[in-house]
Amino acid sequence: MKRVKKLGVWMDHSIAYLMEFTNNPFEIKTIESEFIERKKEQSISKKTGLSINNDQHVLYAYYNKIGEAIKNYKQIVLFGPTDAKVELFDVLSEDYRFVKMKVEIKETDKMSVNQQHAFINKYFTEN
Repeated sequence: MKRVKKLGVWMDHSIAYLMEFTNNPFEIKTIESEFIERKKEQSISKKTGLSINNDQHVLYAYYNKIGEAIKNYKQIVLFGPTDAKVELFDVLSEDYRFVKMKVEIKETDKMSVNQQHAFINKYFTEN
């Protein structure tokens, strides 16, 4: 019987930690967004419609990078403290490549790497 590939993704708007659920030690893949850096630059200047539109493009590019990294998994849990996980889910829902993928969203606080590992172990052991 083939094992289902499972992945946990802790994320916010600045960074995503991708951790495959295996019996081996966790390997963490990190994907960073340019969103937070752009926010710092824009805090000095006045917010315009153009800068808001640019923010959306930066986030969309970030979500697409994550989508490319997770496309070969069958079961994914998205978790973290912000709405970034819901926004990623919405992007994935519009892409036919992710139709057969089981994706669940869980609200969590900020977590250390060890807490993230424990969360993923517990989640996939119980589901």
